Amino acid sequence: MKNLKTYIAGAGIALMAPLQVLAVSPFDTAKNMVGNVGNAAGIQTTNGGLTDIVGKLINIFLGFLGVIFLVLMLYAGFLWMTAQGEEAKVKKAKDMITQAVIGLIIVVAAFAISNFVLASLVNATGNG
Repeated sequence: MKNLKTYIAGAGIALMAPLQVLAVSPFDTAKNMVGNVGNAAGIQTTNGGLTDIVGKLINIFLGFLGVIFLVLMLYAGFLWMTAQGEEAKVKKAKDMITQAVIGLIIVVAAFAISNFVLASLVNATGNG
């Protein structure tokens, strides 16, 4: 029964990983904040301007990190499911899942910090 719960939990985590990538997508907010800062500085922010460039870079970077997280979770789940009771393989899979989740937390925290910094810049320039 304990193994069944473990398998269900592992499968649930692996299936929820793509949803985590979709949940971290408030790029329009960051794009608008960068646009406000760019407007205050007198920088072009439309059609390939600062807003579009920064927004696309954030999109690409976080999307790439989300894909890495998904691959790590799938690989760790595969290792766990094929461990056949070998404690070393199970431990390796658990450690990999833990490290992947910690990495995801760091990425989300980095996005939140950058979002806060951009909001502070908008407020400091008086365009908020």
